[in-house]
Amino acid sequence: MCLSACGKAGVDGKRILAAEAGDWLSYGRTYDEQRFSPLDQVNKDTVKRLGVAWWASFDTDRGQEATPLVADGILYTTTTWSKVYAFDAKTGKALWSYDPQVPGEKGFDACCDVVNRGVALWKGRAYVGTLDGRLVALDAKTGKVVWTVQTTDAKLPYTITGAPRAVKGKILIGNGGAEYPVRGYVSAYDADTGKLSWRFHMTPNPTGAPDGAASDKAMKDFAYATWSDGAWKDGGGGATPWDAITYDPKTDLVFVGTGNAGPWNSKIRTGGKGDNLFAASIVALRPDTGEYAWHYQTTPRDDWDFDAVQHLMVADLPVAGKTQRVVMQANKNGFYYVLDAASGKLVSADNFVKTTWAERVDLATGRPVEAADARYENGQEHQQTPGALGGHNWQPMAYSPKEGLVYIPAQTLYMDYADPKEFKFIPGAWNLGLGPSTLSPARAQPAPFGQLIAWDPVQKKARWKVDFAEPWRSGVLATAGGLVFHAAGHNFVAFDAATGKALWTYDTGAAAIAAASTYAIDGEQYVALMVGFGGAGGMGGAEPRRKGRLLVFKLDGKTVPTPFPAPVVQPPLDLATATPSKGDPAKGAKLSAQFCVTCHGAGGYLPVLARSPVILDPVGFKAIVLEGARKPHGMAPFRRFFDEASAEDLRAFLLAEAAKPPPAGEPQTTHGR
Repeated sequence: MCLSACGKAGVDGKRILAAEAGDWLSYGRTYDEQRFSPLDQVNKDTVKRLGVAWWASFDTDRGQEATPLVADGILYTTTTWSKVYAFDAKTGKALWSYDPQVPGEKGFDACCDVVNRGVALWKGRAYVGTLDGRLVALDAKTGKVVWTVQTTDAKLPYTITGAPRAVKGKILIGNGGAEYPVRGYVSAYDADTGKLSWRFHMTPNPTGAPDGAASDKAMKDFAYATWSDGAWKDGGGGATPWDAITYDPKTDLVFVGTGNAGPWNSKIRTGGKGDNLFAASIVALRPDTGEYAWHYQTTPRDDWDFDAVQHLMVADLPVAGKTQRVVMQANKNGFYYVLDAASGKLVSADNFVKTTWAERVDLATGRPVEAADARYENGQEHQQTPGALGGHNWQPMAYSPKEGLVYIPAQTLYMDYADPKEFKFIPGAWNLGLGPSTLSPARAQPAPFGQLIAWDPVQKKARWKVDFAEPWRSGVLATAGGLVFHAAGHNFVAFDAATGKALWTYDTGAAAIAAASTYAIDGEQYVALMVGFGGAGGMGGAEPRRKGRLLVFKLDGKTVPTPFPAPVVQPPLDLATATPSKGDPAKGAKLSAQFCVTCHGAGGYLPVLARSPVILDPVGFKAIVLEGARKPHGMAPFRRFFDEASAEDLRAFLLAEAAKPPPAGEPQTTHGR
C-alpha cells in the first residue's frame, strides 16, 4: 500500500486542505503552517531505532535552508543558488535537477547567503523563486521549464530566498533586499500562465504617485502619512516580504510578514518621524485580488532590524472561553504575538526571550512600551537584546495540537547600536545608517546562547526550555508520535514533545539550520533534513563549511553516509612575498566595513580576506575586486563603488590585518561558489 497518494493528479487546494498524512505538500505541510504531522510510526518508544534510509550530496558548501516537499512518492528540495532537485522519496534515486544559472555576482545582493527555502507544488508543477528575482514553473515529473517570469527589476538589488506559496490557482512570492534598500512587495501570478494577477507594495511610492496596484488604496488610507522626508526616498524604504506568507482558508486571507525598513536608522530614514507602514508588520490580504484586509505593526518606526517575516502560523485556540481563529508569530523583537485572524485585533503579546528595548506591549493600543534608552539617538550608543538577529529568526517553529504547545527555536544575542558620524546613501550597497560599533562591537557583550522553547500560547508562558551553546540552529518539526525534531550544531535530536527530554540524537557531521519534514510510503515513515550551515553571515565562527546534504531517516535504517572530508586549512600568508602597498589603511578600513565584512569578516561564510593570498599582488587583487575576475564564483566587481586608489587603500588595510594573529573563531577554510 502506498501512503503518499501515489498515482493521484497533481497537488491542488483540495489535497492541501485534506492534509494527507503521508505527504508534505506545502512549505509548512498544510495551509496553517503548523509543521505538525499526524504520522506516529516514529514515536517516543520507537525513535531510538531511527537510522539513515538514504542520503544525497550537493555541489555547494553554502547554507541549506529548504524544507523538502513530498507528493506522490517524489521528494522535491532546493539548494543554494536556487537549484531544484527531485528524488524518489523511498529509494533516494535522483530523478531530475534544475539549475537556473543565477549569475554569480548576484550573491553580493543577498544579505544572508545565496540560500533558498524550497518549492511550491500545484497541479503537476513545481515552482521556485530564484536569487535573481525570477519565478520559474517546472514540470514536476521532468524538471523542464514551463514558464519563467522576472518578478523584480533586474537592475536593482532585489533577491528571492523564500519559498513560493500556491493558493487558489495563484503562486505567491515576495522578495528581499531591504538593507540596500529596495521597495518590498508581494506578487501573485497565475499558476498556469505566469501572468501577474496582483501586486501589493509594502511602502509608499517615493514619487508620491499611485502604482496601479492592489496596494494603492491602503497606501493612501494608511501608509503615506506615516513616512516623512529622508533617505528612504532614495531606495524605497525596504519592508521586503522575504519569507512568511500563510494562507488561511477559514478566513480566506493571506497573511504576509514584512521586513525591516531601510535604512535601519529611522532618524536617517524619515527624520525619526512616523511609524513607517507597512514595515515590520503583518499584513492580511484577500488572495483573489490582493485587496487589503487589515494590518498589525509589531515594531513601529523600527530602528533595530526587527523584521516581522518570522513564521506565521494559524490555529484555533481557546480565548476567553471560546474557540478563536488566530494567527501567531514569535517575532524577531522578542515578543510572541497572537492576533485574531479575521480582524487583526491583538489578543496577546508576551516576551518569550529577554527584551531590553521594550518593557511590554500595551494590549489596549497594540504598541510596544519602549525602554527609555531604546533608541540610539543624539550620538549615544546602545546595547540591547534582541539585536538584529532577533530572539527568533526565519527558522520555522512548529505547533502540536496534542500538547497545545508551540516550539520556538529561540536565541539571546546582544548588539550595539550607534548613530554614524556621517551618512551618505550609496545606491546598490548596504545603507544601514549605523555607526561602526554595529559591525565591530566596541565593548564586551554577554555570551549568546540558544533555546528550544515549548511555548503555551493560551497560558502565555513557556512550559519547558532546552538551552544550547549555539544560538543559530535549525527549524522545528512536531509529530503525533509525541516528538519534536530540532538540530543544534551537528546534533539532530528528537525531543519528548511534552517534557523536552532528548530521546534520540544523530551526528549529522555538519551543522543544520533547515527544518525537517516527514512523510510515509508503503507503511514506512521517513524524516528528511537538509544539512548545511549558513545564512545571516553564517554565524559560523570556526565551523568549517561542508557540502550540503539531504539525510532521510526511517526506523531500522542501516545506511551509513560517507564521512565528510577533512576541511582544507588556509596556510599562513608569507607577507615577505607581498608587494608593499602605498594605500591608506584607515581609508581601507572604512571600505571594508561598508562593503566586505558582512560576507568576508570573521564568522562570515566566505574566505577571510586578510588570510587570502590574493591580497599579496595588487594586479590580481584589482582584477578580482574591481573587474570581477571571480564573478562566476560569486565575487561581484566593485568598480561601481570605488576606484583604483580606493582598491589599493583596501589592500593596504588587509595587509595590515594579515600581519595580526587570526582572532579566535575565525573560519579557516576556503569556500567556492
